[in-house]
Amino acid sequence: MIRIADINTIVVSPDASLLIKADASTGRFLVQGLEPHIKIEVRPADLSVHPVPGKMLFDSGGIWKLYQEDDLYTFRLQSDTLGTVPYKIARVRKDFEKAEVLIHRAYLKPGQAVYPLEYPLDEVLFIHHLGCLGKGVEVHACGVVDPQGKGHLFLGQSGAGKTTLARLWENEPGVLVLSDDRIALRRTDGKLWMYGTPWHGEANFSSPARAPLADVCFLVKGAENRLLQKGVTESIGCFIAASFILFYSREAVDFTMGFLEDVVKAVPCYELGFLPDTRVVKWLQNKYAG
Repeated sequence: MIRIADINTIVVSPDASLLIKADASTGRFLVQGLEPHIKIEVRPADLSVHPVPGKMLFDSGGIWKLYQEDDLYTFRLQSDTLGTVPYKIARVRKDFEKAEVLIHRAYLKPGQAVYPLEYPLDEVLFIHHLGCLGKGVEVHACGVVDPQGKGHLFLGQSGAGKTTLARLWENEPGVLVLSDDRIALRRTDGKLWMYGTPWHGEANFSSPARAPLADVCFLVKGAENRLLQKGVTESIGCFIAASFILFYSREAVDFTMGFLEDVVKAVPCYELGFLPDTRVVKWLQNKYAG
């Protein structure tokens, strides 16, 4: 069982010959004895005879495509290096409570343990569960928990400085880095929370912990350390650019836009320009203390 952002996913196989194991990052998120929100059954299959189902909703431009037929979503994962047959197919009910993952039998080696939700499938299913069920949003961000337990979110696309900031915060006493690349945001217990995820960046930070969201910084290149407070409309625009949004689902888009508006109205949002050295950490800590 995998627990990410308080969402429990149990992965089982009725085929005793299929050996299941988590990868290194996901292993930090393994739990036992909890009630699952999602049950995923995994089995080998001959996917060379598996028809393309329904209409295509989305082409990632990478290795996965999404199709819909009635109340069933089908994710087809195919790699050019493996040929024209998909190496994995995931079929998910629209309520996202049950799913089936089929792995092309020809790609399985006898006795080899596999992680059935190998990236990007695990993240794709998680994002869809959040968006389609109105549970939260995943964002491109570094997440830091300060010694007082407050969560500080630093958003930005690749190259904005998320990994740099994560490494600068790493050795600060009492500080926990939840992730250097992907953070989940949810409202639970009447509070906005930020959660670590297994999908880390170059610095390999991925913690299953969470913290209440205290503030948000949108990262920009800077010649000095500076904070500029952003308004609601500007902040929503910055969030959209750094969020995983299911634009092919009207319901998911409506939820996400409303959720992001709630976030930027609930916590202060800033534009952060910074110098890539330890001075920015001390400078931010003084700002938080003030």
